[in-house]
Amino acid sequence: MGQTSVVPSNREQVTLTFAPVVKKAAPAVVNIYTRKVVQSRAPAMDPFFERFFGQGNPFARERVQNSLGSGVIVRASGVVITNSHVAGDADEINVVLSDRREFPAKLVGKDERSDLAVLQLQGVTEDLPVLEFAESDQLEVGDLVLAIGNPFGVGQTVTSGIVSALARTSVGVTDFRSFIQTDAAINPGNSGGALITSDGRLVGINTVIYSSNGGSVGIGFAIPSNMVGNVLAGILQEGRAVRAWLGASGKSITADLAKSLGLARPSGVVIDRVIAASPAGRAGLGVGDIVKAVNGREVNDAEELRYLFATLRVGGKVTLETSRKGGTRTVTVALEPAPDIPARKATQMAGRQPFAGATTANFNPALAEELGIDFDEGGVIITQILPNTPAAALGMQIGDRVVSVNDAAIKSVDDLVRAVSAPVPAWAVSIARGGQLYQMRIPG
Repeated sequence: MGQTSVVPSNREQVTLTFAPVVKKAAPAVVNIYTRKVVQSRAPAMDPFFERFFGQGNPFARERVQNSLGSGVIVRASGVVITNSHVAGDADEINVVLSDRREFPAKLVGKDERSDLAVLQLQGVTEDLPVLEFAESDQLEVGDLVLAIGNPFGVGQTVTSGIVSALARTSVGVTDFRSFIQTDAAINPGNSGGALITSDGRLVGINTVIYSSNGGSVGIGFAIPSNMVGNVLAGILQEGRAVRAWLGASGKSITADLAKSLGLARPSGVVIDRVIAASPAGRAGLGVGDIVKAVNGREVNDAEELRYLFATLRVGGKVTLETSRKGGTRTVTVALEPAPDIPARKATQMAGRQPFAGATTANFNPALAEELGIDFDEGGVIITQILPNTPAAALGMQIGDRVVSVNDAAIKSVDDLVRAVSAPVPAWAVSIARGGQLYQMRIPG
């Protein structure tokens, strides 16, 4: 029997529209315009002129660098979340709402490791529309999503697509590589804008695209809302992102490694480093353990393990499913921030010595978390280097650990200050970087 054709009797039967969702969500998505004064590079001066002008170059010029992006209102008082690369270094920030109202904004805080920044609109006298957060861990490949932002500065634009993939870890634009991939059109200017679910809730902050020509080719990436919410809470409460510290790290299990370990498939993280006085160490996690799941969510690789811990709020506990020598067990780990002990005692080095121009600090787990590097042992680490200084000329880098100066072991900033306090005919400096020891000999 053939099917009976029926003529649609109303508009709803022939039209599928996201208009109600967009009307609800779009007012909470804003356009961001920033200005930054940058120093134009000037040609080097002849030494003759340096006698008159000193170290400054009168031929250097300042110019204004303008950029644009998007953001999302997440508090009715005018709190906006966006990308750090959109507004984190701006001298002036202006935010335009969908109804064309414009507000100056101040940077509340930024977290470069996740590429997120929080702004506060100035002069807000009434509650503004906000976007409710969705649970990004509940997303599935194939879910419908909408991207809202300001591509190429043309004004607020809405595009639709699906979730193309989850937990993408090969996109190296932040330290926490676990992105939502979508084919919803995302272009320059969309950065910091909203990726929303089909019911109008915020599930991600659009951040980066893959493109060969600067335009959308259907491969865009968003920071998951669970990460966004954790960073937002930390910045609003503490002035900085506060993350749970595991105190252990490991490597992803490849196909070859899975075979050697007798695993059915390559999945999980095999632990190769545990700090004894850390949450992981106190919970009994050891070298050689395989972490298979966090709070019931499967861990595919080391990047995903780092991401999952970065989304957990400090306080309470988390359950890890692990295996050791073929046996499976559950480990309960306390969710604690990395300790800021010993005190950093950040010191900018000066004088006629190799470290002049570098800021050094006592290395501790909290500082390691902020810099995105592993904490193995204490000592003294370089946290900042000024340009055109002896430290910069010698090739020192942020994250370098000072091991010794003229055969004197350096265990603290006080040790380093003492070691460089008196002039010597030559300096013998040892620095640890990336697991390698570098030695330099510098004339005094």
